[in-house]
Amino acid sequence: MADTHGNEKHRLPTDTDDGLLVVMSGPSGVGKTTIARAVDRAIPDALFSVSATTRAQTAADVEGVDYHFVDEPTFRAMIGRDEFLEWAEVFGRLYGTPRAWVDEQLRRGRVVICDIDVEGARQIKAKMPEALTLFVLPPSEDELLERLRARKRESEEAIQKRFAEAKREIAAARASGVYEHFLVNEDLEASIAQAIALVTNARARTKR
Repeated sequence: MADTHGNEKHRLPTDTDDGLLVVMSGPSGVGKTTIARAVDRAIPDALFSVSATTRAQTAADVEGVDYHFVDEPTFRAMIGRDEFLEWAEVFGRLYGTPRAWVDEQLRRGRVVICDIDVEGARQIKAKMPEALTLFVLPPSEDELLERLRARKRESEEAIQKRFAEAKREIAAARASGVYEHFLVNEDLEASIAQAIALVTNARARTKR
């Protein structure tokens, strides 16, 4: 933002001109969150977007770190003012990515990472087409099923439901036209390096 003399307001010494929004998606069990957190650690001024939600805050939740907790009338009012880059209703609770905070971080030259599903990515890309969009894929469906089983968190019935949902999400991602890059996570370290390189290269183009 500039004042009447064209000078940047609230410009900090650490601010840069290469802010980048990174949208990462992928089905459960594919390693998407592990890769996203590795990108966050590798880039000093990267940070995760924090969603707003109407779900109840638990004792383990930290306001502004895990979520921004708001009541439903507040959330609905924010929707009415078009204050979300994306939002969705999940099991009766509302979740959304507040745009003002993201815009502020991008203005300061930060890398903002959104770990989000295909529908959320579609909404964000429509509003911010300059965002870098990555979808993490398993090497194969069989490998994904084995990874879900290896976590030993759920019954076989629950695993099969999650597997079916993962296949639907992959098909939706391919059909969406939203993703610039599909990253096959066969080797985790190689996938992390590839993701970091994609972000770094996109950021360099932004700066130019």
